[in-house]
Amino acid sequence: MAELPAHLSAKNLLKLLKSQKNTKTALSLFDSATHHPNYTHTPIIYHHILRRLIDPKLVNHVTRKVDLIQTQKCSCSEDIALTVINVYAKNSMVEQALNVFKEMPQIFWCQPGVRSYNTMLNCYALSNQWDKAESFYNYFQESEIMPNLETYNILIKISCRKRQFDQANKLLDWMWSHGVRPDGYSYGTLINGLVKCGNLLDALKVFDEMSERGLIPDVTCYNILIDGYIKSGLVDEAKEIFQRLITDSEVYPSVVTYNVMINGLSKCGYSGNVAEASMVYDAMIESGLQPDTVMCNVMLNGYCKAGMTEQFFNLWEFMRKEDLVSTISFNIFIRGLLENGKVDEALSTWELMSKSHCNSDSTTYGVLIHGLCRNGHVNKALSILKSAEDGGRLDFYAYTPLINALCNNGRLSEAVGLLGEMARHGHTLTSYTFNAVINGYIGESKMEKAITIFKEMVSMGCLPTPVTYIHVKEMLEKGFELDVVSYSLLIDGLCRSGKISKALQLWGQILGEGLTPDVIMHNIIINGLCSVGRLDNAVQLFSNMRCMDCMPNHTTYNTLMEGFYKIGDCDMAAAIWACILKIGLHPDIISYNIILHGLCSSHRISDCMGFLHHAISSGVIPSVVTWNILVRAVTSKRVTSVVAIFNRVQSISAFGANHGTVLDATGYRQSSTVSNLFLHLEHTVAQYLT
Repeated sequence: MAELPAHLSAKNLLKLLKSQKNTKTALSLFDSATHHPNYTHTPIIYHHILRRLIDPKLVNHVTRKVDLIQTQKCSCSEDIALTVINVYAKNSMVEQALNVFKEMPQIFWCQPGVRSYNTMLNCYALSNQWDKAESFYNYFQESEIMPNLETYNILIKISCRKRQFDQANKLLDWMWSHGVRPDGYSYGTLINGLVKCGNLLDALKVFDEMSERGLIPDVTCYNILIDGYIKSGLVDEAKEIFQRLITDSEVYPSVVTYNVMINGLSKCGYSGNVAEASMVYDAMIESGLQPDTVMCNVMLNGYCKAGMTEQFFNLWEFMRKEDLVSTISFNIFIRGLLENGKVDEALSTWELMSKSHCNSDSTTYGVLIHGLCRNGHVNKALSILKSAEDGGRLDFYAYTPLINALCNNGRLSEAVGLLGEMARHGHTLTSYTFNAVINGYIGESKMEKAITIFKEMVSMGCLPTPVTYIHVKEMLEKGFELDVVSYSLLIDGLCRSGKISKALQLWGQILGEGLTPDVIMHNIIINGLCSVGRLDNAVQLFSNMRCMDCMPNHTTYNTLMEGFYKIGDCDMAAAIWACILKIGLHPDIISYNIILHGLCSSHRISDCMGFLHHAISSGVIPSVVTWNILVRAVTSKRVTSVVAIFNRVQSISAFGANHGTVLDATGYRQSSTVSNLFLHLEHTVAQYLT
């Protein structure tokens, strides 16, 4: 930190503060000057330091500086107060901004003018506090300060943020009729709001209205429309607006205009659109505007995707010559070289990166390794990966193509080793990665190792995919026999991935091989069927379990019951519940939670409370999930007069918990409603399952 001179003046301090690029260092210098003998801060010093405190990490210093201004009774201009209000506004500190606004005369010794009112109004707009914005505007109108164009522009912005576009249009009409001439910002705000909501036709009408009222649309309005059409995939309409801008004698395209057009056309990826983007790019150069690195990267990527090789290399040379290259530029160029089989050139370009002050990132290594593997240079790819591994510059996409290439080349032990390295470096392993290794082992007829990898894959939370199923099918065709556990894991993965048909196909294959599915496998396939609403098939499998000497358990019944509730069939869910009681199973809290959730979803709150009473009476302790279900039901707008019931049951549960009392379940079943319910359940389940 710079040393303060013995005789310090505001001019000297300002010069020292401006020389400090680091704001924290500047703050330390400011604080030192605060205690400097024979020196007092002036408004210009406060203004400078306050403008540097917009960072959220530094905003706490603003309050201290404001307190210091008030303590020193430093007479400041409205600009300094506005700086403080703006800092608070941009950090969503609306109350602090309002306090400063109200106390401007006491703190800064100045009165709030129209700019202060506008800044405070905009503060509410930025924080989406519409009601407070409206109240403040009413207060604004009662003051002696007259609203100006900026005020009305903020009101238009608020209407657009609330998606009240008719209101914004009415305000524009009111402005015209009351002699307040809207500007490009007024119309641009409304056009931008309409475009963001996808109302492109209305946006175009507002745009055309500007010319009808004698107001020339500025380039920003053109840019908003063009960008909106391109993002909606309406490239032809975007080109029409761009052509209108080109032919307009009073407005000229900006770098932003060309960026929007080039980016939109290039991302289409077809040579025709990229060629058009190239024409737009050439037109920009002819107009005297200079492209930046971002624009050049877009064009470079477009040429690469469209296979426009000559233009691709010419642009790269121009970028090198004009020093417009970045790490992203190198990544695009290296990828293009590798896609065209130019491995040596790609490696040479990679080595040039450091000389161009560009550092390789994870994308660079991913592009290199992927391209080298595709071109058959697996050893070089492995060497590059090893060199970059310890530097933490690799991600999942660098490992995956190399693992796949090693497996295809029969180097399975190295591939498995890379799986371990991925895990060690904290990268998430995926089914795609495991599938490559499984396929490699199958290719070498090492079925036991393939199954070991398969089980490891599932144990790490990677769901088997249809590709995994194909690999397993290939193993079976080669005569390898899977056990019930392996089949269960595979069926579970297929069900979780929504591939129920393939899961059922595999189920039939299991039965065809003479294997007997256990209760776990039954539960997996029943859960899969219930998850897609195929309850008839689920019940059929449930009914056949006894024929296979496989007894349903709690999970089986709970799964079926939850499935019926999900499709809104409360009668069948109740029948399953009756079954649970009839065969002597003791419902657990999971069973009760399924019932409570199902009944609440069907708005049968009284029945829900009855079952809760039954759970507590049976000694089943409600869980956090239980109370969450009930709270959501009670607080729902569709539930009326339930709070009393809920409080009553809460009192029952609290009483039981505090006094160790377990209420008699037979008392619950003796009520006429519940008795009839149980008779209905038993009758329904008997009919359904026979």
